[in-house]
Amino acid sequence: MKSPNPSMLGSLALLALFLAMWQWGPAALGMPEFVMPNLTRVAQESLVMWRTGGLLEHTLITAFEIVVGFGLGALLGIMIGTALGLSPSAEAMLSPYILALQIAPKVAFAPLFVMWLGYTIYPKILIAILIVFFPVMINVLSAIRTVDPDMINLVRTMNASRFQIFRLVEFPSAMAALFSGLRIASTLAVIGVTVGELVGGNQGLGFLLVDAEGQGNTAGVFVAIVMLTLIGVLAYGAVVWTEKRVLHYMPKAMLSTQ
Repeated sequence: MKSPNPSMLGSLALLALFLAMWQWGPAALGMPEFVMPNLTRVAQESLVMWRTGGLLEHTLITAFEIVVGFGLGALLGIMIGTALGLSPSAEAMLSPYILALQIAPKVAFAPLFVMWLGYTIYPKILIAILIVFFPVMINVLSAIRTVDPDMINLVRTMNASRFQIFRLVEFPSAMAALFSGLRIASTLAVIGVTVGELVGGNQGLGFLLVDAEGQGNTAGVFVAIVMLTLIGVLAYGAVVWTEKRVLHYMPKAMLSTQ
């Protein structure tokens, strides 16, 4: 029988400690419920919102926006990162504009997107794309630029075409860095969609959060936060799971340094 993983046991122990502090800590500190509701109160509110507040529907809408925004942003980052990595002149020409786009606060774009596209899912997806794009693009660009030149020369001696060099050497060498960027992007996508829903939304968990705040329902705010956190954890876990299957051939020590 396989012995339990000490790291997993330690993580579960910390989770149990956190939940215990959440349950009994507010009362021990004399904090009123409207400031910090305990775990039981939040669980009760989640059941009420599930039955009458459309919690499942709003959660699915937010999850859909995150998945689409993450997927499109990652795809755009891979494409542009690859193009810039293969063309130093294109990077020199476009990098100032890409950097300016990254520096501009994404929250400032949210009202603009709402004005253009209305109270739909599209502004939230666009914000997620903007936030996801940069870390993926930078990681892919850096990885392609740091490919071992000896490997490229070796493939060239075999009369490989430019596309074959990219397919056989450059892109596989960038996969570890790509997944490092995807890990970061999976959490940023949740932030981007939430920002969009907070600024101009009539559906989704961000909308539920604002609605609960307007009613003074602190427990409802915590329900929305918990659901957003769970979606983020699942998104990150999905990236890690995919990474392990795609990069199973790489040593664990190498993956841990990415």
